[in-house]
Amino acid sequence: MSDLTSTGSAAGGAPVAGDGPTPGAPGGKERNASLWADARRQLLRDPVFVIASLYILAVGSMALFPKLWTSQDPRACSTDRTRVAPSWDHPFGFDILGCDYYSHAIYGARPSMVIAVMATSGIVLFGGVLGLLAGYYGGWVDAIISRVMDIFFSLPFLLGAIVFLTVIKRQNEWTITAVLFLLAWPTIARIIRGSVISSKDLDYVHAAKAVGARNSRLMFRHILPNAMAPMLVYATIVLGSFVAAEATLTFLGVGLQPPTQSWGIMISQHQVYFLEDPWLLLFPCGLLVGTVLSFILMGDALRDALDPKFR
Repeated sequence: MSDLTSTGSAAGGAPVAGDGPTPGAPGGKERNASLWADARRQLLRDPVFVIASLYILAVGSMALFPKLWTSQDPRACSTDRTRVAPSWDHPFGFDILGCDYYSHAIYGARPSMVIAVMATSGIVLFGGVLGLLAGYYGGWVDAIISRVMDIFFSLPFLLGAIVFLTVIKRQNEWTITAVLFLLAWPTIARIIRGSVISSKDLDYVHAAKAVGARNSRLMFRHILPNAMAPMLVYATIVLGSFVAAEATLTFLGVGLQPPTQSWGIMISQHQVYFLEDPWLLLFPCGLLVGTVLSFILMGDALRDALDPKFR
C-alpha cells in the first residue's frame, strides 16, 4: 500500500492538460505524455512484464475462446477412464468421473477470470469515484466516506466473504463478484483519496481554478489523470487476488458449485488423490498460481515504470 501511495505522489507531480495548455504550467501535456510514453517503453523492454502479459493473454483466450484450445467436451465422461494418467492424446489425463482433465482446465478459466474482471471493474468505478470525492472536497464529505470505509476495513476479508456467501446461500458468479466487490472497494477508494489530496494543491490545479474551471472539470480532467497510476497498479494486482479468492472460497465450499467448471472445484474435488495421482492437483494449481503470479508481476512492473524514482 505504501508503494502505491508513493507512486501516486510521484505521478501527481506531472501536470495534465485539458483542451489546451494549462496556464502556469507550460508544457504540461508534453510532460504527462512523456511520463506514459517512457513507462510504455520501459514495460516493452521488461522481459518479466512481457512474459507475464503473454501468459495472461493466453489465460484470457482460454476464458473467451476455449474451443481454440481444445476440441474435447469437458462433460463427455466415462467411468471406464477414471483417473487415467496423462498421455499424448490427453495431456492432463482424466478426472475421477472419467472426463478429459485438460478440457476441464481450459473451460475452468472462464469463471475465475469473469469474477476477477467484474469485481475489479466494480471497485475501480465505485471506489475511484468515492475516493475522488473524498479527497477533493474534504470536510464533511471526506469524513462520511472515510468512516464508511473504516467500517468495511474492520471486516476480515476471507471471514467476511465466507459469512456473506453462507447467508446468501446462492453461490454463483454474480454473488461471489458482489461479495468481493463489497469487501474490496475501500482499499482503492483510500488509494485514490490519498493521490487526490497530494494533487489538488499543485500549481496547475490552482491555475485551472483561477481561469474559471468547474469542479467537475478539475476533478476529471486535471486531478484524476494523475491519480490513475496507483489505481492502475492496484487494479492489476487485485485481479490476481480475486482469482485466488474465488478458488479459495470454492475450495472451502462456499464458492462455485458443480456442475460449474473452475480451477477451485478441480482442486477441491481431487485433493484427496494427491498422494496417488498428484497430477490431478498439480495441473489446476499450476494454472492458478501462474495466473495470480503473472498479475502480481505485471503490477510490480507497472509500479516501477510509472514511478520516476525507479528510473
